[in-house]
Amino acid sequence: MAEPINEQVEQRLRKLHELKGIGVEPYSGPFEAADHASELIARYSEKEKEELEANPPVVSVSGRLMTVRDFGKASFAHMQDATGRIQLYIKKDIVGEEQYRVFKKYTDMGDIIGAGGRLFKTRTGELTIEVTDFRLLTKSLHPLPEKWHGLQDVETRYRQRYLDLIANPEVKETFKLRSAIIKALRDFFERHGFIEVETPMMHQIAGGAAARPFKTHHNALDIDLYLRIAPELYLKRLLVGGYERVFELNKNFRNEGISTKHNPEFTMLEFYMANRDYNFLMSFTEELFAHIAQKTIGTMTFAYGEYSIDLTPPWTRLTMQEAMERKDVPAEVFGNVDVALEWAREQKLDIPAGSSFGKILDEIFKEKVEPYLIQPTFIIDYPIELSPLAKRKPSNPALVERFELFVVGREIANAFSELNDPLDQRERFEAQVEERKKGDEETHPMDEDFVRALEYGMPPAAGEGIGIDRLVMLLTNSQSIRDVILFPQMKPE
Repeated sequence: MAEPINEQVEQRLRKLHELKGIGVEPYSGPFEAADHASELIARYSEKEKEELEANPPVVSVSGRLMTVRDFGKASFAHMQDATGRIQLYIKKDIVGEEQYRVFKKYTDMGDIIGAGGRLFKTRTGELTIEVTDFRLLTKSLHPLPEKWHGLQDVETRYRQRYLDLIANPEVKETFKLRSAIIKALRDFFERHGFIEVETPMMHQIAGGAAARPFKTHHNALDIDLYLRIAPELYLKRLLVGGYERVFELNKNFRNEGISTKHNPEFTMLEFYMANRDYNFLMSFTEELFAHIAQKTIGTMTFAYGEYSIDLTPPWTRLTMQEAMERKDVPAEVFGNVDVALEWAREQKLDIPAGSSFGKILDEIFKEKVEPYLIQPTFIIDYPIELSPLAKRKPSNPALVERFELFVVGREIANAFSELNDPLDQRERFEAQVEERKKGDEETHPMDEDFVRALEYGMPPAAGEGIGIDRLVMLLTNSQSIRDVILFPQMKPE
Protein backbone atom coordinates (compact mmCIF):
# COMPACT_ATOMS: atom_id res chain seq x y z
CA MET A 1 0.00 0.00 0.00
CA ALA A 2 1.43 3.39 -1.01
CA GLU A 3 2.14 5.93 1.71
CA PRO A 4 -0.14 9.01 1.84
CA ILE A 5 1.34 12.01 0.04
CA ASN A 6 2.30 14.78 2.46
CA GLU A 7 3.07 18.42 1.73
CA GLN A 8 6.81 17.92 1.29
CA VAL A 9 6.27 15.09 -1.18
CA GLU A 10 3.75 17.24 -3.09
CA GLN A 11 6.30 20.05 -3.36
CA ARG A 12 8.92 17.67 -4.72
CA LEU A 13 6.46 16.20 -7.21
CA ARG A 14 5.68 19.72 -8.45
CA LYS A 15 9.40 20.38 -8.92
CA LEU A 16 9.74 17.12 -10.82
CA HIS A 17 7.00 18.07 -13.26
CA GLU A 18 8.39 21.61 -13.65
CA LEU A 19 11.83 20.18 -14.42
CA LYS A 20 10.38 18.11 -17.21
CA GLY A 21 8.58 21.22 -18.43
CA ILE A 22 11.83 23.14 -18.85
CA GLY A 23 13.53 20.21 -20.55
CA VAL A 24 15.57 18.89 -17.60
CA GLU A 25 15.35 15.11 -17.12
CA PRO A 26 14.97 14.49 -13.35
CA TYR A 27 16.18 10.87 -13.73
CA SER A 28 19.28 11.39 -15.82
CA GLY A 29 21.71 9.02 -17.49
CA PRO A 30 25.16 8.11 -16.14
CA PHE A 31 27.59 10.72 -14.86
CA GLU A 32 31.30 9.98 -15.17
CA ALA A 33 32.59 10.76 -11.67
CA ALA A 34 36.35 10.28 -11.56
CA ASP A 35 36.78 10.83 -7.83
CA HIS A 36 35.42 9.89 -4.40
CA ALA A 37 35.05 12.19 -1.42
CA SER A 38 37.27 10.28 1.01
CA GLU A 39 40.03 9.89 -1.57
CA LEU A 40 40.08 13.61 -2.30
CA ILE A 41 40.17 14.46 1.39
CA ALA A 42 42.98 11.97 2.04
CA ARG A 43 45.01 13.24 -0.90
CA TYR A 44 44.54 17.00 -0.56
CA SER A 45 43.44 17.91 2.97
CA GLU A 46 47.05 18.48 4.10
CA LYS A 47 47.82 20.78 1.15
CA GLU A 48 48.19 24.45 1.93
CA LYS A 49 45.46 26.82 0.72
CA GLU A 50 47.93 28.72 -1.45
CA GLU A 51 49.29 25.53 -3.03
CA LEU A 52 45.81 24.51 -4.17
CA GLU A 53 45.12 28.01 -5.50
CA ALA A 54 48.31 27.98 -7.54
CA ASN A 55 47.56 24.62 -9.16
CA PRO A 56 43.92 23.60 -8.46
CA PRO A 57 43.16 19.92 -9.19
CA VAL A 58 40.19 19.38 -11.49
CA VAL A 59 37.85 16.70 -10.06
CA SER A 60 34.39 15.25 -10.52
CA VAL A 61 32.11 13.56 -7.98
CA SER A 62 28.56 12.30 -7.66
CA GLY A 63 26.39 11.55 -4.65
CA ARG A 64 23.52 12.61 -2.48
CA LEU A 65 22.91 16.25 -1.49
CA MET A 66 22.94 16.36 2.31
CA THR A 67 23.07 20.06 3.29
CA VAL A 68 22.61 23.40 1.55
CA ARG A 69 23.45 26.94 2.72
CA ASP A 70 22.09 29.60 0.37
CA PHE A 71 23.82 32.99 0.03
CA GLY A 72 21.80 34.39 -2.84
CA LYS A 73 24.00 34.14 -5.92
CA ALA A 74 26.15 31.41 -4.38
CA SER A 75 25.57 28.33 -2.21
CA PHE A 76 27.59 25.93 -0.12
CA ALA A 77 26.45 22.31 0.01
CA HIS A 78 27.66 18.95 1.25
CA MET A 79 27.47 15.94 -1.02
CA GLN A 80 27.77 12.37 0.28
CA ASP A 81 28.99 9.48 -1.86
CA ALA A 82 29.79 5.87 -0.96
CA THR A 83 32.98 6.91 0.85
CA GLY A 84 32.08 10.09 2.74
CA ARG A 85 31.16 13.77 2.39
CA ILE A 86 32.75 16.72 0.65
CA GLN A 87 31.75 20.38 0.41
CA LEU A 88 30.63 22.02 -2.84
CA TYR A 89 30.67 25.74 -3.69
CA ILE A 90 28.16 26.57 -6.40
CA LYS A 91 28.19 30.12 -7.76
CA LYS A 92 25.86 31.55 -10.39
CA ASP A 93 28.68 33.42 -12.17
CA ILE A 94 30.63 30.17 -12.58
CA VAL A 95 28.05 27.49 -13.46
CA GLY A 96 25.84 29.85 -15.41
CA GLU A 97 22.32 31.09 -14.84
CA GLU A 98 20.53 27.96 -16.11
CA GLN A 99 22.46 25.42 -14.01
CA TYR A 100 22.32 27.62 -10.92
CA ARG A 101 18.57 28.05 -11.33
CA VAL A 102 18.11 24.27 -11.47
CA PHE A 103 20.26 23.86 -8.37
CA LYS A 104 18.65 26.62 -6.33
CA LYS A 105 15.00 26.24 -7.32
CA TYR A 106 14.57 22.56 -8.05
CA THR A 107 17.00 20.54 -5.93
CA ASP A 108 16.32 19.32 -2.41
CA MET A 109 18.31 17.52 0.24
CA GLY A 110 18.38 13.87 -0.70
CA ASP A 111 18.63 14.48 -4.46
CA ILE A 112 21.48 12.72 -6.25
CA ILE A 113 23.72 15.11 -8.15
CA GLY A 114 26.89 15.16 -10.21
CA ALA A 115 29.45 17.95 -9.97
CA GLY A 116 32.79 18.78 -11.58
CA GLY A 117 35.16 21.59 -10.74
CA ARG A 118 38.34 22.78 -9.06
CA LEU A 119 39.50 22.01 -5.53
CA PHE A 120 40.24 24.82 -3.10
CA LYS A 121 40.19 25.53 0.62
CA THR A 122 37.81 27.97 2.27
CA ARG A 123 38.92 30.54 4.83
CA THR A 124 38.12 28.00 7.54
CA GLY A 125 40.35 25.43 5.83
CA GLU A 126 37.64 23.09 4.56
CA LEU A 127 38.46 21.27 1.33
CA THR A 128 35.81 22.32 -1.20
CA ILE A 129 34.98 21.83 -4.88
CA GLU A 130 34.31 25.05 -6.78
CA VAL A 131 31.68 23.65 -9.13
CA THR A 132 32.00 24.47 -12.83
CA ASP A 133 29.52 21.83 -14.04
CA PHE A 134 26.41 20.68 -12.18
CA ARG A 135 23.84 18.06 -13.10
CA LEU A 136 20.74 16.73 -11.31
CA LEU A 137 20.90 12.95 -11.64
CA THR A 138 17.97 11.71 -9.53
CA LYS A 139 15.11 13.59 -7.92
CA SER A 140 14.27 12.33 -4.44
CA LEU A 141 10.56 12.49 -3.57
CA HIS A 142 10.94 11.95 0.18
CA PRO A 143 12.85 14.12 2.65
CA LEU A 144 15.71 12.48 4.51
CA PRO A 145 15.67 11.98 8.30
CA GLU A 146 16.56 15.16 10.16
CA LYS A 147 20.29 15.64 9.70
CA TRP A 148 21.03 16.66 13.30
CA HIS A 149 19.38 13.57 14.76
CA GLY A 150 20.35 10.98 12.16
CA LEU A 151 18.09 7.96 12.00
CA GLN A 152 17.63 6.48 15.46
CA ASP A 153 14.31 4.64 15.33
CA VAL A 154 15.30 0.96 15.36
CA GLU A 155 12.20 -0.25 13.53
CA THR A 156 12.74 2.22 10.69
CA ARG A 157 16.46 1.51 10.53
CA TYR A 158 15.92 -2.21 9.93
CA ARG A 159 12.84 -1.90 7.76
CA GLN A 160 14.24 0.88 5.56
CA ARG A 161 17.90 -0.04 5.59
CA TYR A 162 18.56 2.30 2.66
CA LEU A 163 17.75 5.26 4.95
CA ASP A 164 19.91 3.79 7.70
CA LEU A 165 22.87 3.59 5.32
CA ILE A 166 22.35 7.20 4.20
CA ALA A 167 21.89 8.66 7.67
CA ASN A 168 24.35 6.59 9.71
CA PRO A 169 27.78 6.22 8.05
CA GLU A 170 28.96 3.81 10.76
CA VAL A 171 26.36 1.28 9.57
CA LYS A 172 27.93 1.27 6.12
CA GLU A 173 31.31 0.60 7.75
CA THR A 174 29.86 -2.42 9.56
CA PHE A 175 28.83 -4.01 6.29
CA LYS A 176 32.13 -3.17 4.64
CA LEU A 177 33.81 -5.03 7.49
CA ARG A 178 31.40 -7.93 7.01
CA SER A 179 32.54 -8.17 3.39
CA ALA A 180 36.18 -8.10 4.49
CA ILE A 181 35.55 -10.89 7.04
CA ILE A 182 34.03 -13.12 4.35
CA LYS A 183 36.95 -12.41 2.01
CA ALA A 184 39.41 -13.30 4.77
CA LEU A 185 37.54 -16.57 5.35
CA ARG A 186 37.71 -17.51 1.68
CA ASP A 187 41.39 -16.60 1.45
CA PHE A 188 42.19 -18.76 4.49
CA PHE A 189 40.41 -21.84 3.20
CA GLU A 190 41.83 -21.55 -0.30
CA ARG A 191 45.31 -21.21 1.21
CA HIS A 192 44.71 -24.47 3.12
CA GLY A 193 43.77 -26.47 0.06
CA PHE A 194 39.97 -26.34 0.29
CA ILE A 195 37.66 -25.95 -2.67
CA GLU A 196 34.45 -23.94 -2.43
CA VAL A 197 31.30 -25.79 -3.48
CA GLU A 198 27.57 -25.16 -3.74
CA THR A 199 24.98 -27.66 -2.55
CA PRO A 200 21.17 -27.57 -2.90
CA MET A 201 19.04 -25.01 -1.09
CA MET A 202 15.90 -27.16 -1.48
CA HIS A 203 16.00 -30.56 0.20
CA GLN A 204 13.63 -33.51 0.05
CA ILE A 205 14.69 -34.33 3.63
CA ALA A 206 15.35 -31.55 6.15
CA GLY A 207 18.60 -32.92 7.55
CA GLY A 208 21.98 -31.93 8.92
CA ALA A 209 20.74 -30.16 12.05
CA ALA A 210 18.07 -30.19 14.73
CA ALA A 211 15.70 -27.44 13.59
CA ARG A 212 12.26 -26.79 12.13
CA PRO A 213 12.35 -26.21 8.37
CA PHE A 214 10.43 -23.98 6.01
CA LYS A 215 8.29 -26.06 3.66
CA THR A 216 7.47 -25.42 0.01
CA HIS A 217 6.04 -27.39 -2.93
CA HIS A 218 7.54 -28.13 -6.33
CA ASN A 219 4.70 -28.13 -8.84
CA ALA A 220 6.37 -29.98 -11.73
CA LEU A 221 7.54 -32.87 -9.53
CA ASP A 222 4.50 -32.59 -7.25
CA ILE A 223 6.61 -33.04 -4.14
CA ASP A 224 7.12 -31.10 -0.94
CA LEU A 225 10.58 -29.66 -0.43
CA TYR A 226 12.30 -27.94 2.49
CA LEU A 227 14.57 -24.92 2.53
CA ARG A 228 17.79 -26.27 3.90
CA ILE A 229 18.53 -26.09 7.58
CA ALA A 230 22.15 -27.18 6.99
CA PRO A 231 24.34 -28.33 4.07
CA GLU A 232 26.11 -31.01 6.13
CA LEU A 233 24.84 -34.21 4.56
CA TYR A 234 25.54 -33.04 1.02
CA LEU A 235 29.04 -31.87 1.91
CA LYS A 236 29.83 -35.23 3.48
CA ARG A 237 28.60 -36.97 0.33
CA LEU A 238 31.39 -35.05 -1.42
CA LEU A 239 33.93 -36.66 0.93
CA VAL A 240 32.51 -40.03 -0.10
CA GLY A 241 33.01 -38.94 -3.71
CA GLY A 242 36.70 -38.29 -3.20
CA TYR A 243 37.08 -34.64 -2.28
CA GLU A 244 39.28 -34.20 0.78
CA ARG A 245 38.66 -30.56 1.78
CA VAL A 246 35.47 -28.68 0.94
CA PHE A 247 33.72 -25.60 2.26
CA GLU A 248 30.48 -23.79 1.55
CA LEU A 249 29.53 -20.25 2.51
CA ASN A 250 25.83 -19.77 2.06
CA LYS A 251 22.35 -19.37 3.54
CA ASN A 252 20.48 -21.64 5.92
CA PHE A 253 16.81 -21.28 6.83
CA ARG A 254 15.19 -22.29 10.13
CA ASN A 255 11.54 -21.76 10.93
CA GLU A 256 12.13 -20.61 14.48
CA GLY A 257 11.99 -17.51 16.65
CA ILE A 258 13.48 -14.08 15.95
CA SER A 259 15.71 -12.47 18.58
CA THR A 260 18.93 -10.51 18.96
CA LYS A 261 20.75 -13.80 18.25
CA HIS A 262 18.45 -15.42 15.69
CA ASN A 263 17.18 -14.60 12.20
CA PRO A 264 15.22 -17.23 10.23
CA GLU A 265 17.58 -16.72 7.25
CA PHE A 266 21.24 -16.66 8.19
CA THR A 267 24.69 -17.20 6.72
CA MET A 268 26.77 -20.24 7.62
CA LEU A 269 30.22 -21.45 6.78
CA GLU A 270 30.55 -25.24 6.81
CA PHE A 271 33.75 -27.08 6.03
CA TYR A 272 34.91 -30.71 6.07
CA MET A 273 38.37 -32.28 6.12
CA ALA A 274 39.20 -35.92 5.47
CA ASN A 275 41.51 -37.71 7.94
CA ARG A 276 41.13 -35.18 10.76
CA ASP A 277 39.25 -35.16 14.07
CA TYR A 278 37.74 -32.60 16.43
CA ASN A 279 41.01 -32.15 18.33
CA PHE A 280 42.69 -30.97 15.13
CA LEU A 281 39.72 -28.70 14.40
CA MET A 282 40.07 -26.84 17.69
CA SER A 283 43.61 -25.73 16.83
CA PHE A 284 42.55 -25.05 13.23
CA THR A 285 39.67 -22.87 14.47
CA GLU A 286 42.01 -20.85 16.69
CA GLU A 287 44.25 -20.25 13.68
CA LEU A 288 41.25 -19.31 11.51
CA PHE A 289 39.86 -16.75 13.97
CA ALA A 290 43.31 -15.26 14.55
CA HIS A 291 43.74 -14.84 10.78
CA ILE A 292 40.35 -13.16 10.36
CA ALA A 293 40.86 -10.78 13.28
CA GLN A 294 44.31 -9.70 12.13
CA LYS A 295 43.23 -9.24 8.52
CA THR A 296 40.06 -7.25 9.28
CA ILE A 297 40.41 -5.35 12.57
CA GLY A 298 44.18 -5.64 12.97
CA THR A 299 44.19 -6.97 16.53
CA MET A 300 43.43 -10.07 18.59
CA THR A 301 42.10 -8.03 21.52
CA PHE A 302 39.02 -5.86 21.13
CA ALA A 303 35.97 -4.53 22.95
CA TYR A 304 32.61 -6.21 22.87
CA GLY A 305 30.06 -4.38 24.98
CA GLU A 306 31.48 -4.19 28.50
CA TYR A 307 34.07 -6.91 27.86
CA SER A 308 37.58 -6.99 26.43
CA ILE A 309 37.82 -10.12 24.27
CA ASP A 310 41.15 -11.81 23.60
CA LEU A 311 41.36 -14.28 20.71
CA THR A 312 44.99 -15.15 21.33
CA PRO A 313 45.41 -18.97 21.31
CA PRO A 314 45.24 -21.32 23.05
CA TRP A 315 41.64 -21.08 24.23
CA THR A 316 40.08 -22.76 27.25
CA ARG A 317 38.83 -26.32 26.66
CA LEU A 318 36.30 -27.85 29.05
CA THR A 319 34.11 -30.90 28.82
CA MET A 320 30.40 -30.17 29.08
CA GLN A 321 30.39 -31.85 32.49
CA GLU A 322 33.42 -29.89 33.76
CA ALA A 323 31.85 -26.61 32.70
CA MET A 324 28.59 -27.43 34.46
CA GLU A 325 30.27 -28.62 37.66
CA ARG A 326 32.17 -25.30 37.78
CA LYS A 327 28.75 -23.64 37.94
CA ASP A 328 27.68 -25.84 40.88
CA VAL A 329 25.71 -28.44 38.96
CA PRO A 330 25.99 -31.62 41.10
CA ALA A 331 28.00 -34.50 39.60
CA GLU A 332 25.06 -36.87 40.26
CA VAL A 333 23.05 -35.03 37.59
CA PHE A 334 25.28 -36.63 34.93
CA GLY A 335 24.62 -40.18 36.05
CA ASN A 336 20.86 -40.57 35.86
CA VAL A 337 18.04 -39.07 33.81
CA ASP A 338 15.63 -38.99 36.77
CA VAL A 339 18.14 -37.15 38.96
CA ALA A 340 18.84 -34.69 36.16
CA LEU A 341 15.13 -34.03 35.59
CA GLU A 342 14.43 -33.57 39.31
CA TRP A 343 17.35 -31.15 39.76
CA ALA A 344 16.36 -29.16 36.67
CA ARG A 345 12.81 -28.76 37.97
CA GLU A 346 14.14 -27.70 41.38
CA GLN A 347 16.00 -24.96 39.50
CA LYS A 348 12.68 -24.00 37.85
CA LEU A 349 13.96 -24.83 34.37
CA ASP A 350 11.36 -25.41 31.67
CA ILE A 351 12.02 -28.98 30.51
CA PRO A 352 9.71 -30.21 27.71
CA ALA A 353 7.81 -33.38 28.49
CA GLY A 354 9.51 -36.54 27.23
CA SER A 355 12.95 -34.91 26.95
CA SER A 356 15.87 -37.29 26.61
CA PHE A 357 18.74 -37.32 29.11
CA GLY A 358 20.89 -35.35 26.68
CA LYS A 359 18.18 -32.72 26.12
CA ILE A 360 17.79 -32.22 29.88
CA LEU A 361 21.54 -31.72 30.30
CA ASP A 362 21.52 -29.31 27.37
CA GLU A 363 18.79 -27.19 28.94
CA ILE A 364 20.73 -27.07 32.21
CA PHE A 365 23.87 -26.07 30.33
CA LYS A 366 22.10 -23.27 28.45
CA GLU A 367 20.80 -21.78 31.68
CA LYS A 368 23.69 -22.34 34.07
CA VAL A 369 26.81 -22.14 31.91
CA GLU A 370 26.36 -20.62 28.47
CA PRO A 371 25.76 -16.96 29.50
CA TYR A 372 29.05 -16.93 31.46
CA LEU A 373 31.35 -18.16 28.68
CA ILE A 374 32.74 -14.74 27.78
CA GLN A 375 36.28 -15.42 26.56
CA PRO A 376 36.59 -17.96 23.72
CA THR A 377 35.94 -21.39 25.16
CA PHE A 378 35.61 -24.84 23.60
CA ILE A 379 32.97 -26.99 25.30
CA ILE A 380 33.67 -30.60 24.31
CA ASP A 381 32.21 -34.11 24.62
CA TYR A 382 28.43 -33.87 24.37
CA PRO A 383 25.78 -36.55 25.09
CA ILE A 384 25.15 -38.78 22.11
CA GLU A 385 21.41 -37.90 22.01
CA LEU A 386 22.31 -34.33 21.02
CA SER A 387 24.63 -35.30 18.19
CA PRO A 388 23.25 -37.98 15.83
CA LEU A 389 25.90 -37.24 13.17
CA ALA A 390 29.02 -37.27 15.40
CA LYS A 391 31.47 -40.08 16.17
CA ARG A 392 31.32 -41.71 19.61
CA LYS A 393 34.16 -41.24 22.06
CA PRO A 394 36.00 -44.58 22.26
CA SER A 395 36.53 -44.10 26.00
CA ASN A 396 32.85 -43.31 26.69
CA PRO A 397 30.29 -44.36 24.03
CA ALA A 398 27.58 -42.28 25.75
CA LEU A 399 29.42 -39.15 24.56
CA VAL A 400 30.54 -37.93 21.15
CA GLU A 401 33.65 -36.16 19.88
CA ARG A 402 32.04 -32.77 19.50
CA PHE A 403 32.81 -29.21 20.49
CA GLU A 404 30.96 -25.93 20.47
CA LEU A 405 32.83 -22.62 20.56
CA PHE A 406 31.36 -19.95 22.81
CA VAL A 407 32.32 -16.28 22.98
CA VAL A 408 30.47 -13.52 24.88
CA GLY A 409 27.87 -16.05 26.04
CA ARG A 410 26.78 -17.30 22.63
CA GLU A 411 27.63 -20.21 20.38
CA ILE A 412 29.78 -19.21 17.39
CA ALA A 413 30.79 -22.62 16.00
CA ASN A 414 29.80 -26.28 16.22
CA ALA A 415 32.03 -29.16 15.13
CA PHE A 416 32.68 -32.85 15.51
CA SER A 417 34.57 -35.88 14.38
CA GLU A 418 32.17 -37.13 11.73
CA LEU A 419 30.35 -40.40 12.15
CA ASN A 420 31.33 -42.59 9.19
CA ASP A 421 30.00 -45.96 10.43
CA PRO A 422 26.85 -46.61 8.34
CA LEU A 423 25.43 -49.15 10.79
CA ASP A 424 25.80 -46.80 13.74
CA GLN A 425 24.39 -43.95 11.65
CA ARG A 426 21.29 -45.95 10.78
CA GLU A 427 20.71 -46.82 14.43
CA ARG A 428 21.05 -43.14 15.41
CA PHE A 429 18.56 -42.07 12.73
CA GLU A 430 16.12 -44.77 13.88
CA ALA A 431 16.42 -43.51 17.48
CA GLN A 432 15.74 -39.97 16.24
CA VAL A 433 12.65 -41.19 14.38
CA GLU A 434 11.34 -42.68 17.61
CA GLU A 435 11.89 -39.37 19.41
CA ARG A 436 9.96 -37.61 16.63
CA LYS A 437 7.03 -39.99 17.17
CA LYS A 438 7.01 -38.87 20.79
CA GLY A 439 6.55 -35.25 19.68
CA ASP A 440 10.06 -33.82 19.26
CA GLU A 441 9.78 -32.01 15.89
CA GLU A 442 13.47 -31.08 15.81
CA THR A 443 14.85 -34.61 15.68
CA HIS A 444 16.69 -35.80 12.59
CA PRO A 445 14.62 -37.74 10.02
CA MET A 446 15.81 -40.95 8.38
CA ASP A 447 17.93 -40.29 5.28
CA GLU A 448 18.36 -43.54 3.38
CA ASP A 449 20.51 -42.07 0.63
CA PHE A 450 22.97 -40.60 3.11
CA VAL A 451 23.29 -43.96 4.85
CA ARG A 452 23.80 -45.58 1.45
CA ALA A 453 26.56 -43.06 0.72
CA LEU A 454 28.29 -44.01 3.99
CA GLU A 455 27.98 -47.66 3.02
CA TYR A 456 30.23 -46.92 0.04
CA GLY A 457 32.78 -45.58 2.51
CA MET A 458 33.52 -42.09 3.87
CA PRO A 459 37.06 -41.48 5.14
CA PRO A 460 37.61 -40.43 8.76
CA ALA A 461 36.74 -36.74 8.80
CA ALA A 462 36.07 -33.65 10.86
CA GLY A 463 33.58 -30.92 10.05
CA GLU A 464 32.53 -27.57 11.44
CA GLY A 465 29.87 -24.93 11.03
CA ILE A 466 30.49 -21.27 11.91
CA GLY A 467 27.70 -18.71 12.18
CA ILE A 468 28.91 -15.83 10.01
CA ASP A 469 26.37 -13.34 11.35
CA ARG A 470 27.44 -14.00 14.94
CA LEU A 471 31.10 -13.80 13.96
CA VAL A 472 30.48 -10.41 12.36
CA MET A 473 28.57 -9.31 15.48
CA LEU A 474 31.61 -10.20 17.57
CA LEU A 475 34.16 -8.35 15.42
CA THR A 476 31.99 -5.24 14.92
CA ASN A 477 30.81 -4.94 18.54
CA SER A 478 27.19 -5.32 17.41
CA GLN A 479 24.66 -6.30 20.05
CA SER A 480 21.92 -7.57 17.71
CA ILE A 481 22.09 -9.90 14.73
CA ARG A 482 19.88 -7.40 12.90
CA ASP A 483 22.75 -4.91 12.98
CA VAL A 484 24.87 -7.18 10.75
CA ILE A 485 22.18 -8.41 8.31
CA LEU A 486 21.34 -5.84 5.66
CA PHE A 487 17.67 -6.79 5.44
CA PRO A 488 16.60 -8.74 8.55
CA GLN A 489 13.22 -10.45 8.64
CA MET A 490 10.46 -8.12 9.91
CA LYS A 491 6.75 -8.33 10.55
CA PRO A 492 4.68 -6.79 7.74
CA GLU A 493 3.93 -3.11 8.16
